[in-house]
Amino acid sequence: MNRIAPHLLDAQQRFIQYLEKGGRLNRALEYLPNDDEITERRASKAGLATPEAAVLLAYCKIWLYDELIASRLPDDPWVATALARYFPEALRERHAAYMARHPLRREIIATHVTNSMINRVGSTYVHRLMETTGAKPDEIVRGYLLAREIFGFVPLWQAIEALDNKVDDAVQSAMLIDSSRLIERGTTWFLRSRRLGDDMGATIAQFAPRVESLATRLPDLTDSGDRASVEAAVAAHVAKGVPQTLAARVVALDSLYSTLDITEVADTTKRPVEVVAEIYFVLSTRLGVPWLRERIGTLPDDQHWQKLAKGAMLDDLSSLQRSVTSEVIVGGGDLSKASALVAAWRDRNRRAIERAAQLMTELRAAPALDPAMLSVALRELRSLG
Repeated sequence: MNRIAPHLLDAQQRFIQYLEKGGRLNRALEYLPNDDEITERRASKAGLATPEAAVLLAYCKIWLYDELIASRLPDDPWVATALARYFPEALRERHAAYMARHPLRREIIATHVTNSMINRVGSTYVHRLMETTGAKPDEIVRGYLLAREIFGFVPLWQAIEALDNKVDDAVQSAMLIDSSRLIERGTTWFLRSRRLGDDMGATIAQFAPRVESLATRLPDLTDSGDRASVEAAVAAHVAKGVPQTLAARVVALDSLYSTLDITEVADTTKRPVEVVAEIYFVLSTRLGVPWLRERIGTLPDDQHWQKLAKGAMLDDLSSLQRSVTSEVIVGGGDLSKASALVAAWRDRNRRAIERAAQLMTELRAAPALDPAMLSVALRELRSLG
């Protein structure tokens, strides 16, 4: 949080204002800066000081705990497994049968889930997603837990933390910050998915093995340009002391998000996930999606509305890839060959594809891109799905 403090300031200010309006925070009493002081810090590229950020973190936990207690999340069978993890191993072994009858069962689960989540994602995470998605706090926690388990974040975080005193602290921080992007995008994906209300254990069991299987194939599925960039990034991490396997996992985090869409399309169309993945990445390369996503990623997002606009574009791009992939599969062709399916789709949409390709060529030649130009590109590509 300290390393990206200026970037967090806008979201922290909005959360402070939210807590104030709800009568849950007196910022003067807690020595938190007022809006004028925050404006000055923003101008000087400064963020909250560590003690201030710690106060906000504490208030976030108090608020979220109350929200979870008032919800049905602590009663979810999968979430309730946190109850046993709260107790020492010796107690779990001897008295597991009694734990489900603990009079403070719901309170313990809510406390454990709140602490484990907020210690990872920070004080503004839940409120920020409330604003961007309209979801309720307990739904956001549910989406977070699904993303955390399906992408295997716990062992990843532990592997990064195991590098204490072995690599520079800045290297560890950078890897954790990189992981935060995927956990937020994964949470958002589930918040907008029909899967959010399904049985959590079943959803995790359905997605996790497929995501892990696809993760090992990502280097072979991406185009040569992306592959070269990934290999260079992995080498840079290894040169700083990061183990090869961990470096490859961290570098692949951005690409790993696509495995959610691939798995969903495979289930919807009743096709093997391997075939869907091949089609997905062939289309991605031909439509210039990696380049477009990279350009969107360079847009500023320090302010609330900038972040909303940027997130909406990335969501639209992901939705576009998913819909076009589905269109290719259901459109017909040799179902055993990804290349044949893509060729049949290309024949059906030749004029629209040519028009989109011409627009992408113009954008690549432009000296600078702005949100309006990128929005036009997304609209044009949307006609393909």
